Amino acid sequence: MATATDAAQSPRHAAGGSGSAGGGTSRRGHPWLTLVSVALGVIMVGLDGTVVSIANPRIAEDLHASLSDLQWVTNAYLLALAVLLIPAGKLGDRFGRRLIFLIGVVGFALTSLAVGLVGSIEGVIVFRTLQGVAGALLMPNTLAILRSAFPPEKLNSAIGIWGGASAISIAGGPIIGGLLVEHVSWESVFYINVPVGAIALIVGLFVLAESRDESGSHRFDAPGLLTLGGGLFALVFGMIKAQGWGWGSGRTIGFLVAAVVLLVLFVVIETRVRAPLLPMRLFRNRSLSLSTLIVMLTFFAMFGVLFFLTLYLQNVHGYSAVQAGVRTLPLSAVFMVSSPLGAALNGRFGPRVPITIGMALLLASFVVLTQLEPDSSFNLLWPPFVAIGVGVGLIITAASDAIIGNAPIEDSGVAGGLQSTATQLGGVLGTAVLGSVLASRVGSVLVDRLVGAGVPAEQAGKLAQAKELVGQGLVPPATGTSATVQGAIEAGSHAAFMSGLHVAMVIGAVLSGVAMVLALFIRPGQNAGNAVAHV
Repeated sequence: MATATDAAQSPRHAAGGSGSAGGGTSRRGHPWLTLVSVALGVIMVGLDGTVVSIANPRIAEDLHASLSDLQWVTNAYLLALAVLLIPAGKLGDRFGRRLIFLIGVVGFALTSLAVGLVGSIEGVIVFRTLQGVAGALLMPNTLAILRSAFPPEKLNSAIGIWGGASAISIAGGPIIGGLLVEHVSWESVFYINVPVGAIALIVGLFVLAESRDESGSHRFDAPGLLTLGGGLFALVFGMIKAQGWGWGSGRTIGFLVAAVVLLVLFVVIETRVRAPLLPMRLFRNRSLSLSTLIVMLTFFAMFGVLFFLTLYLQNVHGYSAVQAGVRTLPLSAVFMVSSPLGAALNGRFGPRVPITIGMALLLASFVVLTQLEPDSSFNLLWPPFVAIGVGVGLIITAASDAIIGNAPIEDSGVAGGLQSTATQLGGVLGTAVLGSVLASRVGSVLVDRLVGAGVPAEQAGKLAQAKELVGQGLVPPATGTSATVQGAIEAGSHAAFMSGLHVAMVIGAVLSGVAMVLALFIRPGQNAGNAVAHV
């Protein structure tokens, strides 16, 4: 059996030691069994992402949550991930990637159980935050474990399957979530992580070999963690609160300025400490830097789209949770196929081709989605869903390989954390920024849309206070009104929501176009990528 030191010093040795196919008979350390184990952890996290989006409308109804609350249900989890993924990668490098991964699996299952049991929106947000902490321990160490277990010429294929496992869970999430929400309860979408986590733990205990970095410094960068965490929190908090405070409010500006100051201070600290949380030297590699930015932009767009289109399907179109889940299936199911396809294209042509194609598909999709109306046929929705699923699958596999492959071996845990951080931070910013943009747009046009639909001006002015409800695609209650006026309120409210949704789609299109241009400057990984680029 390969020791932890051996695994850290030589990925080839870890893949080909006594646990490998060509070695002895031990299961521990076998590269393909290792892939199965980490895939189970990825599946658990992937399921959580899509089932929560389907559950959001029911959570809002049962726990009396506002649009801001729903954003925090998503963003508390993503923010904890974004802040802690890189430190978690460092913990794996120091104490053992297998150990930290398994702790993350247990923590994720237990906090999922707590989310379902707590019974209040505040409790849900708290335990979603803790769930994000557990996910941070789990995710970056999956890529680092694969890096240690597989030889360079097989790593690209392993990452493709790793992405495919995530895609399978994402594909199944809307259907599973819809069935559970409709026939059991919204809490059950979190309970499902408990049996999945138990299986992942049992398999991991038997098949994973330990690996860690035995060569570098293991000092903990507390100033870096505090400034990074504080900066990201101030950024997200300010953007979400801007919906109520206004973008010109002193409080909003104060939080955004504090975010900029803290993040700049984080960069300064990282260039000066002996053992930085995020070594700035990694960003001297242009391809790694651009790939990280592209991953962030991709998930900025994807999370924002999923968050608001599930509200559109359920609250504007009136679909049930299952019906909404079925209608998002073109996106998630195609992603299951496109992730391995992205690995194949990356292996043949390098990362530029799959990323550029993927971004072009996202750009086209967002342009089409600007044409959505409250009564649009599903025929307008499924083609961009398919294109987004294909595009994200192509992008994430190629960009992940470029990030991991361009990082030094001893920084593999940090690189895995950086890739996952870009994913989660993109999701946080996508939900926060696009949510704020949508809410601000709804607030600015609501009265005009209501009056234009036939609501008396005085009543429309009073209904403007219900912009939070309209921002979720809901219709504000109006007791004692005629059926004609109630119909006008519904039409005007939905028109205001769609106006905000269209602006969000335009932003997604612009960012996709920027990322498509940046992809032209990316090269294959210098460590793993060059070896796999010509397989």
